[in-house]
Amino acid sequence: MWKQTALDAFPEAGFRAPAQEAELAEAEVRLGQTLPAELRQLLLESNGVIGHAHMDTVWTIDRIVEQNRFFWSDATFAQLYMSFDALLFFGDNGGGDQFAFVRKPERQDVFVWEHESDNRRWVAGNLRDYLGRSLRTEDDDWYL
Repeated sequence: MWKQTALDAFPEAGFRAPAQEAELAEAEVRLGQTLPAELRQLLLESNGVIGHAHMDTVWTIDRIVEQNRFFWSDATFAQLYMSFDALLFFGDNGGGDQFAFVRKPERQDVFVWEHESDNRRWVAGNLRDYLGRSLRTEDDDWYL
């Protein structure tokens, strides 16, 4: 289902081998929270989605864990930006802006964090909507 959703938006989308259930369970332990159900299902079909210009529209589970743990714990970020504790990042635009689910309170909506301004705003109603919007165009700043 998720591969087809990506292909409907961008027929040249790339996919990786599926993540394994054990990998996702370990990632949830390392993150200290469950993954959103839609993201979990996508990762079980493809451990990440590659969009235009080989952009990681959806990161691999390893990168999701690495990036979020970094954002949640980096002391320099804590001085520069509002807290990232409520966000679960899962993709980026290649220029520094990143896409996330809000986890506190849990929402299906996707938000963008704009790294230059620290703005966080809504860009898609759910993961399916995000894939459609982000993969339909070659514009890295589709969400502006």
